[in-house]
Amino acid sequence: MDYAKIQKLNERLFFSVEDVAKLFSLKPNSARVLCSRYQKRGIFIRVKNNFYVTESSWSIYEREEFYQISNFLQVPSYLSFMTALFFYGVTTQVPRSYYESASIRRSKEINVDGVSFNFRKIKPEYYFGFTKKNNFFIATPEKAVIDSLYLYSLGRYSLDLAALDPGKLDRKKLKELIEVYPSKTKKTVRRICGI
Repeated sequence: MDYAKIQKLNERLFFSVEDVAKLFSLKPNSARVLCSRYQKRGIFIRVKNNFYVTESSWSIYEREEFYQISNFLQVPSYLSFMTALFFYGVTTQVPRSYYESASIRRSKEINVDGVSFNFRKIKPEYYFGFTKKNNFFIATPEKAVIDSLYLYSLGRYSLDLAALDPGKLDRKKLKELIEVYPSKTKKTVRRICGI
């Protein structure tokens, strides 16, 4: 095992078979075999096809690294729902090792070594209202609430309403954002956020 080269991989948020091939001067098939062996030995963690992280990095990652990884696991996507609400302090619920994102692709959950990345499909016309912060895309506080209440109003999302603090939201932005949503969602947002 080449510790110096593995240390180089530790400097990356994640890496691919191609990255390993280049670093170890291997052909792609040989790099794939090396990744598989290192995964079996617990040196690499396979996050998804051709998407690896070193175990030593994974074990010390903070929320922000997992936020970035979440954005790369399903493209396009942005962090939203409880993850974004916690990020902005709009909820008292603390999601542990659980990251939620909005996506226009299919809903799916990816579980990796004790961490869960949950992608919830929303309609393309509702895919807006996010910004880039510290190398990851995340909904604005108001959009995170609306994403949550949109799915909640459809019976597709569980939400602890008592944990929400609507006072931390910009009421004017909420009113602007809900205009494109169905009346059921508008009513839910108005009732819960007091707008």
